[in-house]
Amino acid sequence: MARRTSSAAWDLAAGGDDPRRREPLRVVLAEDDLEVRFFLAQALRKDGHTVIEIENGTQLLDFLRAVAQGAPDESPPDVIVSDIRMPGKSGLDVLASLREVGWRTPFVLTTAFGDAATHARARAAGAFAVFDKPFDVDDLRTVVLNAGRRPGAVGSTSG
Repeated sequence: MARRTSSAAWDLAAGGDDPRRREPLRVVLAEDDLEVRFFLAQALRKDGHTVIEIENGTQLLDFLRAVAQGAPDESPPDVIVSDIRMPGKSGLDVLASLREVGWRTPFVLTTAFGDAATHARARAAGAFAVFDKPFDVDDLRTVVLNAGRRPGAVGSTSG
């Protein structure tokens, strides 16, 4: 049972069966709870996606900075999935930082503390979707797939 707040994400999830949707994505997954991170990463890998696992918000921001600076061993993600409350930077902090510098990569947030104010902040920051824990992992898989396939999603910055 997922509580959904981004109607645009769910409209995309209901889209037709496009064969291009089956191409694997590069997904960055930031979650401080090891068990949750393992479970979500396994579900996304089941769909054939490459999943880069990150433990906290500070590491997420550091990783994305390295990508932006052209780190030779890293390419931009197609989708970022992040918990909101993590040590260091929150998922919302990272999202706001990315949007400030023009990154358009779809950003999906998860939270165990999904009050109305948190959802409003996420929408205002440009989140693609917000999932309140616990949620149906199949819903997340669908939203990740559709987020990565929307026009303009691939390629992390505007320009």
